[in-house]
Amino acid sequence: MTGDEIDKSVRQELLSLPKTLAEDVARNLVMVAKLLDTEPEQAYGYARIALRLASRVAAVREAAGFASYAVGKYSEALAEFRAARRMTGNTELWPVMADCERGMGRPERALAMAGEPEVQKLDRAGQVEMRLVAAGARRDMGQADAAVVTLQSSELASHSIQPWTARLRYAYADALLAVGREDEAREWFAKALEADQGGTTDASDRLAELDGVEFVDALDPDEAAQDEAAQDEVETVTVTVTVTEAPEADSEPASAEPVADQPQDSDEPQDGDDR
Repeated sequence: MTGDEIDKSVRQELLSLPKTLAEDVARNLVMVAKLLDTEPEQAYGYARIALRLASRVAAVREAAGFASYAVGKYSEALAEFRAARRMTGNTELWPVMADCERGMGRPERALAMAGEPEVQKLDRAGQVEMRLVAAGARRDMGQADAAVVTLQSSELASHSIQPWTARLRYAYADALLAVGREDEAREWFAKALEADQGGTTDASDRLAELDGVEFVDALDPDEAAQDEAAQDEVETVTVTVTVTEAPEADSEPASAEPVADQPQDSDEPQDGDDR
């Protein structure tokens, strides 16, 4: 990892740093971007290093914010996003800042942010994201029907496929299911699946669940181990029963007639006994 993989706009920001320091920061930021979705804890570690090296660079504060957000450190993430916004004046972080408020258990603040003038400055994708956050805040507050209404928009009705289409349709389907409108929910989960070209949602699983279909991973090592243990237990029981019930090989067959001449054990000496 050389650091050259960093986005050009971020590299431009790093020009304010000494060359060696800029290279170190760039390498850490590349690792944050690489690991954020798959290994968020590791990404968080690299982000903290970059933050320690260059806390006055907006891109670093933003990366640290997303890394904190990914591991559920919402208070920390909100502080970093606010710092980045102060440095740049951009409003593009507004939706994720509102979602941090939700994560901190303050959905009413997230909902208030959805009505602020900053939302009008967002691009279309940002406005859709803000709508998703607002709907989530409604559900957090127990307003499930209001969440359904919040998601109804021209973007939802559009037939064009955008990067955010699958997530919007999925959220609408989930909101419908929460208010008991199962048939409509199934329809929108199907629409979400149609738009989900990158596999960003589990719409297919939700559809299967509604249809009563259960998938079993035959290659699951844990399940395979459990099955093997269960089979061993069955075999053990079978062997035990077989040994217990089978007659001994050297035993005489039982006679239907009593043996009259069989001598009985006695403490009295018998004829020919030397005792």
